[in-house]
Amino acid sequence: MIGEIPQDLKFGGEKSELIIGNNTTVREFCTLNRGTFESKKTKIGSDVLLMAYVHIAHDCNVGNNVILANGVQLGGHVHIGNHAIIGGMTPIHQFCKVGEHAMVGGGFRVVQDVPPFILAAGEPLKYNGLNSLGLRRRGFSSKVRKLIKETYKTIYHSDLNISSAIKKIKETIDVSVPEVQTIISFIEKSDRGLV
Repeated sequence: MIGEIPQDLKFGGEKSELIIGNNTTVREFCTLNRGTFESKKTKIGSDVLLMAYVHIAHDCNVGNNVILANGVQLGGHVHIGNHAIIGGMTPIHQFCKVGEHAMVGGGFRVVQDVPPFILAAGEPLKYNGLNSLGLRRRGFSSKVRKLIKETYKTIYHSDLNISSAIKKIKETIDVSVPEVQTIISFIEKSDRGLV
């Protein structure tokens, strides 16, 4: 079911759309809803693989080169970054964000934002290290991977709260590196808190 009306009781029949990029594969029994008055569109990027039974609700934004495995369910207004991979049977709560190059293990519930470049797994969902294999496969240098790891070590393995951790990162890590900037920007814009 592609481009059907949103499953949102506030939807009033307004004109909205579903945009799907080039070379995107939509497998059997997927439901892809268009947007509502809030953004007027749901957007799915190029070179995306949507396996069977995926649901993408209204006003979602799915980046390029994303894989959503069988049974992934996106609530409304979810944002998935480029090159993210979501394991099968994973529900993602409305308004959550998954950062670029992140990987979420199958069957785990996402109710907070998943920062870029990490592996997330467990109940409740938590930081489980870097998506090292994915980053190596996509050509991230060892220097950049090390900086990403140092950044997350400060966030997840220090006794600092998030704002203090960001301050320390800005003082001790080369924030001119685009990937470090991406992490800081993602965290500063997080509305639902981090896994």
